[in-house]
Parts: sequence; structure tokens; C-alpha cells
Amino acid sequence: MRIATSLLWVIACPALMTARLHGQAARPELAKPQAGNAQRTRAQAGPDSLAYVWIPPGTFQMGCAPGESECTDDEKPAHQVTITRGFWMGRTEVTVDAYKRFAAATGRGMPPEPTLLDRALNPGWGHGSQPIVGVTWDDAAAYCRWARGRLPTEAEWEYAARGGGSGVGYEALDAVAWYADNSGRSHLDAAAILAANEDYARRIRANENGPHPVGSKAPNALGLHDMWGNVWEWVQDWYGRNYYRQSPSQDPQGPSSGEYRALRGGSWYNLPMALRVSNRGWLVPSLRQDFYIGFRCVREVL
Repeated sequence: MRIATSLLWVIACPALMTARLHGQAARPELAKPQAGNAQRTRAQAGPDSLAYVWIPPGTFQMGCAPGESECTDDEKPAHQVTITRGFWMGRTEVTVDAYKRFAAATGRGMPPEPTLLDRALNPGWGHGSQPIVGVTWDDAAAYCRWARGRLPTEAEWEYAARGGGSGVGYEALDAVAWYADNSGRSHLDAAAILAANEDYARRIRANENGPHPVGSKAPNALGLHDMWGNVWEWVQDWYGRNYYRQSPSQDPQGPSSGEYRALRGGSWYNLPMALRVSNRGWLVPSLRQDFYIGFRCVREVL
């Protein structure tokens, strides 16, 4: 538990760190939308019974946005990236119900039920519309393969989170995200709790904070929900602290190897600063953090 707790603080408070641990026929619903099709960003059902949204190709500025004061070194330098091919992305994070279908179809067990200290967050996995948590990177990748897709790259994730442009992709955080201030019984000032050296985890637990049903906050400009908050999301890339210094300008895939896999988006447990669109988390891929790490999948144009 000591390892999990230390990693929890790595992801929750990145600005406080001085170092980091580091073939099948095309399915009709995944056919590339025709030009001018007004439904191109509407949800299309995937083989896992979740909805997928079309993300068109485009160019954006990846990394620390101008004027950002909380960026860490691994978000720099900001650089132009082009996503050359459109793709389908899960409209929401993968749900408990969807993961149950995967587990039943593949014989893979469900992860341990999530708890925060002594409080069960989803007893018996009974809340099927909540995001699945407690999955390793391999679990997430296996699910996406079963769903005939894959995990998104960091670049794809950030491009989609920004709404397909170079903005932050959102305005009022409370409207689009579950995070520590708003995910419990009462509104908190999580940053003040941390600054006062209070027992952060116990305050969050006492306030009954936790993950919420997916899609219950407003979507971004591309129709994607929960790109910030609710749960962190595994992405495809190995994490490279200095990768942005040498990242390709087209379809970057991340380092060829590494010790840690990247995470994006922040969670219901985190301070607002963790939910910044360029913020990069990272974790040992075999670690099963049980209450705030999930994922979503993407599918290629077939």
C-alpha cells in the first residue's frame, strides 16, 4: 500500500514533485463519415456496446499552453503536432458494465473492488455506469483489442481533449469534470486542504468523494465526456520525460520503450491543476491502482 500511496501523490500533486518515478471486414458503424455528413461527430455503437465519436484529422499545439503557470518540464516545449488520420474515440471512459462483458467473453477476472481507506466506492461492482478502475495497462490494452481497437496515443488524447484545436477544450471546470472539489457530498477547496497539511485522503473519504456515472458532465466540442476528471486514463505511449524535445510533428507514438506508461486527464480525487489538458501522469504499467485509474479506447478507420 505504501507504493500505491506514494504514486497517488505523484499523480495528485505534480507541481510539488522534484522528481518522478517514472482480417475482419469493415463494420458499417465504423465506416469513415462522408464529407459534409452532419452526423460525423455523433456517437456510433462499437462492438463493446459503448458509443464512439468520430475525431477528424487536424493540427494542434501540444504541450504547455501560453500563459500556463503550473506546467512541469515534461509538458515543454509546446510543439505543433498533426494527426494525419481521423479515428473513432470512446465517447466516455469504459464502464463497469462494458468491462463485465469483456471479462465474461474472455474469462478475465474483474479487478478488485475500489476502496478509499475503509470506504467502498463501488460495492460488488454494482454501479455499472461508473468507469472501470483498478485495471493495469495490460488489462486496458487487452480490453481495447477485444473491442477491435487500441488505447489512444498521448497526442491523440490531447488533440481530442482540446476539442480538435489548440485551446484547452473547456471553460468552466465544474461543468465538464468531476474532481476533488466537486465529486463529494459537499464542495471542497482541495488545494487549501493540502496547503494546510491536513490528512487529504481522510478529508476526501469523509466527504464521500468518488467516481460518478460516465457522461454526467457536459461534453467537449467533439462530443467527448469526462476527458478531464472522473478517472485518469491509460494511454498507449511509454512515458518519456524529455520526449517533447524530439517528438515527431506527425502522429507521434511516444518513446519506443520505457519503464512507465503515460496517463491523462486527472480524476475525481485530484486538485484542479491535475486536470490541465497538457498535464502528463505516469505509472508502472503493472500497477493496479484501485480507485482512480481507468481508460477509453480508440478505433481506426476501417
